[in-house]
Amino acid sequence: MKDNYHHGDLRNALIEAGIKVINESGEDALSLRKVAAACGVSHAAPYAHFPDKESLLEAIKETVTKGFIDELETAANSPSVTNAEEAILAMGERYIMFFRNNPDYFNFLFHKQNLEVHTDMSRDYPDDYAPFRIFRKYLEMYFDEAGIKLSDSEKEIVLLKTWGIVQGLASIASMNNVNVNIPWEVIAKECIKEGSDH
Repeated sequence: MKDNYHHGDLRNALIEAGIKVINESGEDALSLRKVAAACGVSHAAPYAHFPDKESLLEAIKETVTKGFIDELETAANSPSVTNAEEAILAMGERYIMFFRNNPDYFNFLFHKQNLEVHTDMSRDYPDDYAPFRIFRKYLEMYFDEAGIKLSDSEKEIVLLKTWGIVQGLASIASMNNVNVNIPWEVIAKECIKEGSDH
């Protein structure tokens, strides 16, 4: 039997195969048997990593979210970033490129999962999706550092405007049928810069 994955990395291969199954057919269609077949391994092989479908599904969610968080935090903590505004710009670029490089993740997160976020910035929502909470934190820091005094509704508009630009570009970047002549790294940087005028 030919393995369709790099030797020693079956766990990640099963996770990636699981994302594709969910994107194509929904969570109900996910099974260890299907991801094993997609990876070209025996039906028993996945059980060395996942005891059941539920544990595979949880690993998929954790893997995608952790990857997303790592990208945002790496951008925000870059040595070239000196304030919250620069952190937001850097995170916006990485946000777009993360989904450009992992298009299946975008569909999985935003079309197959029931992620919850609140755009009301007058209070904290500890159960909101973790990457969104990171973005909100840096936006609040930006308001404080820049001495910007806005009403709660005005802050919410800035949040929606900023997130909308990044989310929209990430959505476009993850589409297979969209052909651009400019490298996505350049598009991300220039569009984020243009949209950063609050």
